[in-house]
Amino acid sequence: MPGTREDEFDEDFGPDDPAHDPAPPYWFPGTRMPDEARRVGLTHHVPEGALLDFATKLDSSRPYHRAVAWVMLVIFGLPVVFHVISLAQDLGVH
Repeated sequence: MPGTREDEFDEDFGPDDPAHDPAPPYWFPGTRMPDEARRVGLTHHVPEGALLDFATKLDSSRPYHRAVAWVMLVIFGLPVVFHVISLAQDLGVH
């Protein structure tokens, strides 16, 4: 019958209405992924995307999160520093 709802719980939202399909809660993985990362196809299912998703959830106002960010910086930065040192040694720079 036209003009009546098919279901008593059916809302008055149209299929293109944003309230019809709500976004997932903020604690779901991948919800804070930067737009650029999503555009190139990174998701929380791949290692690079999972690290990026984890890093974007860190809050600088919390001391523990700040410590975790520094540890991550050291872990990912030290191999670069060691490689630069080995390149400098190979070139004979003292």
